[in-house]
Amino acid sequence: MPSMDRKTRGSRRHFLGASIAALAGTAAFGKLFISGSSGSVAAAAAAQPTDVQIENFSASGKSEGVALVPKVVKTDAEWRAQLSPAAYDVARRSGTELPFSGEYAESKADGLYRCVCCGTVLYDSRTKFDSGTGWPSFWQAISAKNVVKQSDYAFGMQRDAISCRRCDAHLGHVFDDGPRPTGLRYCMNSVALSFVARA
Repeated sequence: MPSMDRKTRGSRRHFLGASIAALAGTAAFGKLFISGSSGSVAAAAAAQPTDVQIENFSASGKSEGVALVPKVVKTDAEWRAQLSPAAYDVARRSGTELPFSGEYAESKADGLYRCVCCGTVLYDSRTKFDSGTGWPSFWQAISAKNVVKQSDYAFGMQRDAISCRRCDAHLGHVFDDGPRPTGLRYCMNSVALSFVARA
């Protein structure tokens, strides 16, 4: 390789040194942003209420149409104060109640099941069935607008988690081994629901 003169070597060293310093600075800034400010930015973004579309229902279960409503956003302390420890663990921390332990697992009462956190109507007892699993199960949500399905990879398996669209409360999971007409099984946690008898 031909030798470089001092000026060329100096310019290259300066360029390489400046490039490495710039990369190191970028990495340090990125690390600071990810570990520090991004958490606060994400928390601030999450704390900003946004509007969501949900379908409202009368006490008899009749649709009253779709409405744009404010998303329910509360601090962790506010959720803890509002909910029982079991409901908090499930709805706000994606926990799961023990099978056959929930009050709605074998209930055959006629009415509507609402979100324990925000009161949004989620299920109608007319779509409830005995799945034999120990959790209240429904073959459909009362409205696709009121729930959100997201992939859940916890415990080394892929499942579809269901949450409330209005407040992001974790409700349970949906599986494709349910009865007709949908073939679905919305397997919910009793503590994430609040039952109201049909008017």
